[in-house]
Amino acid sequence: MGNWVVNHWFSALFLAVWLGLNVFLFVDAFLKYEKADKYYYTREILGFCSRTLRKQLDHNLTFHKLVAYMICLHTAIHIIAHLFNFHRYSRSRQATNGSLASILSGLSHGEKEGNSWLNPIQSPDMTVEYVTFTSIAGLTGVIMTLALILMVTSATKFIRRNYFEVFWYTHHLFVFYIVGLGIHGIGGIVRGQTEESMNENDPHKCAESFQKWDNHDSDCRDPQFEGHPPESWKWIVAPIILYIFERILRFYRSQQKVVITKVVMHPSKVLELQMNKGGFSMEVGQYIFVNCPSISLLEWHPFTLTSAPEEDSFSIHIRAAGDWTENLIRAFEQQDSSIPRIEVDGPFGTASEDVFQYEVAMLVGAGIGVTPFASILKSIWYKFQHADHDLKTQKIYFYWICRETGAFSWFNDLLISLEQEMEELGKVDFLNYRLFLTGWDSNIVGHAALNFDKATDIVTGLKQKTSFGRPMWDNEFSTIATSHPKSVVGVFLCGPRTLAKSLRKCCHRYSSLDPRKVQFYFNKENF
Repeated sequence: MGNWVVNHWFSALFLAVWLGLNVFLFVDAFLKYEKADKYYYTREILGFCSRTLRKQLDHNLTFHKLVAYMICLHTAIHIIAHLFNFHRYSRSRQATNGSLASILSGLSHGEKEGNSWLNPIQSPDMTVEYVTFTSIAGLTGVIMTLALILMVTSATKFIRRNYFEVFWYTHHLFVFYIVGLGIHGIGGIVRGQTEESMNENDPHKCAESFQKWDNHDSDCRDPQFEGHPPESWKWIVAPIILYIFERILRFYRSQQKVVITKVVMHPSKVLELQMNKGGFSMEVGQYIFVNCPSISLLEWHPFTLTSAPEEDSFSIHIRAAGDWTENLIRAFEQQDSSIPRIEVDGPFGTASEDVFQYEVAMLVGAGIGVTPFASILKSIWYKFQHADHDLKTQKIYFYWICRETGAFSWFNDLLISLEQEMEELGKVDFLNYRLFLTGWDSNIVGHAALNFDKATDIVTGLKQKTSFGRPMWDNEFSTIATSHPKSVVGVFLCGPRTLAKSLRKCCHRYSSLDPRKVQFYFNKENF
């Protein structure tokens, strides 16, 4: 290492300065186009760079899955290639025809010759299975393959949704995968001639006369071999350093004291926690990771913040959707015990942070997926209370789709407050919300029909009547496109994949080919 520094210090310094200068110039140009007033109208057409960058970063889970698929593909190719290699190794070791391959396979396997061998199968009786489970390369390969299979299979949607703990713990087998990858090449299964041996046995000259290598009058001596030095550590050292740094940072943030100021149990098994934490600063639509040591020391679960940045505390709503959440709700329901300790890491950004960058916003929540929009609507309520607010958004369309009536209850107070606030400020048209009930019985429908003329809805108590069934998205998009012919509409979803596909198709279908007319941009929350 010292010799390398002495011989190449100028090249390394020049490269570092050159890269640093490029980074500086890029950041300077980025900030210029992002902030300068002279490019204000350019940004109106092209959009903000930060918005475009954030939209790409929001696909981090999609990128994570793509990387996993590519690892699986290349692992399969790697394994199949080695199976062919070992088949040829075995065939060459068993050959008795005096070919060059058979001669090379029998070289340097005695104690006198040391570690200078070329064929890992050292005798005709040795099996491929024996080499696999006794060599460093083979054993680490088996461990890595098993770890990868378990990680991929446990990450399927069914396992994640129903057995999250299995997914969580199994996914951390990546530690064994990374360690195995780092030492996989130490055994040197793929070998080459040593530099010294190349002087005594030039393959271009000696390969054809291999049968005379043993003769004293021959210019060609038996070749000597050595394993190729391991290279995989060069690919993983940087990610490992970044990962360790990120884990240290998250551990530090998670150890900061969290004070639970209020606990509310809502119908439909929804737990609301209001908390305070020193130095905590949030934006609308962000999420945090929550850990409860009394339930599990290692499990961290993401929850969207339902509070507004303007509030003194931050809050989350947790629905019973698995063992961990059920145990957490049960722990807070027990009145005879102390309040469980909660650790919080975050907040982390999502696509919903961009909601106020659009002139028109469509917010679509399914079930508990309404949580990021609770934060947005609360923030709007606070903004309208202060006359000096600067809000680019001129219209919000809010859709909430639920299976049962009880799910509406915890959100009703916020919507009622918003209704009253909009009426007092003369902005009744600012918020257009629609609530859809997908699971109901004939009694509810009949009762709703009989009381349709009442001022408030019998299901929610709001002035907006609850609709039964699912939204007709083509009608909704067509109406919005007609009402806002020259606007940029941000569509935000927190819900299932099938709904995401429908909304994404509608965004493409109803966006005008003329960039100066209505454009729909789809954004989805990813966890």
